Amino acid sequence: MTGAASHRRAPSSVLFACTTNTVRSPMAAAILRHLHGQRIYVESVGVRAGESDAFAQAIMDEVGLDISRHRPRSFDDLEDTSFDLVVSLSPEAQHRAVELTRTMAIDIEYWHTFDPTAIWGSREQMIAAYRETRDGLMRRIKERFPPAGSPGS
Repeated sequence: MTGAASHRRAPSSVLFACTTNTVRSPMAAAILRHLHGQRIYVESVGVRAGESDAFAQAIMDEVGLDISRHRPRSFDDLEDTSFDLVVSLSPEAQHRAVELTRTMAIDIEYWHTFDPTAIWGSREQMIAAYRETRDGLMRRIKERFPPAGSPGS
């Protein structure tokens, strides 16, 4: 993301959404919380709630972020829908975000994000796929929500 997109003001609340709220959206939420602490309220949901993912937990532990207490939730589980921004990480989540925000003034961004659970192979191949997703989210989040004091923030 370049140009005007990288110079947008950081929202005060962000909802990350993916398909099952087990890998991509919890990773993204943990990264943004780590970078911005209490400055941005962050939640994550899925189109439906899946089961916790041990690979996602292990991959986030590698960078010092603990998502072991995360419990997958769906859009239907949201108690509050007053976010400044919804970031959809899967096509299904994008459709649901559009439905959610149809009558609300909430910005939506779609970030096509690879689903590492689609990879079948050796443990090493699967871990590499999860790392690729985590690292891609880290780059995108740092670019879109620069930490305070960095150029563009």
